[in-house]
Amino acid sequence: MNFTADAAPSLQPPTGAPRQPLYKSLFFQILVAVVGGVLIGHFWPDTGAALRPLGDGFIQLIKMIIAPLIFLVIVTGIAAVSDVKAVGRVGVKALAYFTAATLFALVFGLVVGNLVQPGAGLNIDPASLSQDALNAKTATAPPKDAGAFILGIIPTSVVGAFAGNSLLQVLCFAVFFGAAIVVVGRERCLPVITLMETVLELFFKIMGWVMRVAPVGAFGAMAFIIGQYGLGSLGTYALLIAACYGAAIVFIGLLFVVAWAYPRVPLWQFMKYTREEFLLALGTASTESVMPRIMTKLTNAGCSRATTGLVVPTGYSFNLDGAALYLSISLLFLAQAFGYNLDLGQQLAALGVLMLTSKGMAGVPGSAFLALSATAGALGIFPVAGVALLLGADRLMDSMRVVVNLLGNCVATFVVAKWEGQFDRAAMLRAFAGGITTAEAATEPASSKVPGGPAVAPEAEPSRPAETLPVETSPARAR
Repeated sequence: MNFTADAAPSLQPPTGAPRQPLYKSLFFQILVAVVGGVLIGHFWPDTGAALRPLGDGFIQLIKMIIAPLIFLVIVTGIAAVSDVKAVGRVGVKALAYFTAATLFALVFGLVVGNLVQPGAGLNIDPASLSQDALNAKTATAPPKDAGAFILGIIPTSVVGAFAGNSLLQVLCFAVFFGAAIVVVGRERCLPVITLMETVLELFFKIMGWVMRVAPVGAFGAMAFIIGQYGLGSLGTYALLIAACYGAAIVFIGLLFVVAWAYPRVPLWQFMKYTREEFLLALGTASTESVMPRIMTKLTNAGCSRATTGLVVPTGYSFNLDGAALYLSISLLFLAQAFGYNLDLGQQLAALGVLMLTSKGMAGVPGSAFLALSATAGALGIFPVAGVALLLGADRLMDSMRVVVNLLGNCVATFVVAKWEGQFDRAAMLRAFAGGITTAEAATEPASSKVPGGPAVAPEAEPSRPAETLPVETSPARAR
């Protein structure tokens, strides 16, 4: 793969470009919206609770484009790699990393729960509990066993997968479609690839329009959360909240170490680079709201399009580190609240059940309660209805779960891309310095590959030059 040297200057920011006014910054707009939502929800809770449609409407706009966007990113990424075996290796390595990260998060959560003892002394009477509130929270999604979950990844209808926004099913079909393009041959499939690249640009343009109303969505979502649950509920679950957020801070510190030790990613600079996405995820209490943008920025930061397209959507179901921390700490909180002290054997059994029940939680209503209910039923130590104790604290944990889940998936993408030799660190540093991604380009597709022509890219790792191609943010095609 030959890189054209004369394209390098286009990667640098234009000299003398006027600085964007602060009020036009998406980060500033979302920050103001979040603060405004907190104030409205606190001082006028009824009004705040009524603003929920603003947040839900924004998330629905994002969901409108997620499925086709993931499909196009994965297919064009696999076509660019032109190696089915490489795609399989990325998938296996990603699942290996996800399993290790989830297991560590669950074990770490159990350690924190044993040390802090967040539920000790509550002495809850099981007879005072009602199953009704828990049923209302979990009735829409009954728990699945491992076999049903695996079968659920395979779509019975391609149209149904897109219509139902089932991301794992869309990903499954996209992998097959991209592999078919590689096997049939790039030259024969050139019209299809060209069409997909063009459609991908259209979807990123739509995403740019949707992101303009992101502050409105963040304002409505935050106003609803504070108006519905109030800041006063913080005191009721103070020790549990402190344990979860403290564990999250330590876990994020460990992610910093992992990111620097292997792929050599300065995670603090990455968080500054993606500050708008993290703030929006916090404001909407949803990682799905930033999936398209975070995938674009990861690709611009040196991860190949194929790796990003496979790792990020899969991680949204298989690598929920923040949810894993919350589940293990909450399980011990409930056991301690009912006066039970789980021995080592019981905690190991709970660990195994949580490893299974925590998978596929993304996008499922009441998923944390489903996982805890299934674990409580399997252990038989405290009543399943006791999970309803967490109804008041669950939404207060959203910020912790969202940040750890999102950051964990970003680190996973960097690690797997480096592991597979599809990571360009030089491009990452240029992106962090503002040399590749601009405010406009962050919402537009890249054109790192020209169907049937040479690629224009920054320096790639020599080990796999055909696969390390990062996505540029310039909308112009290479000539």
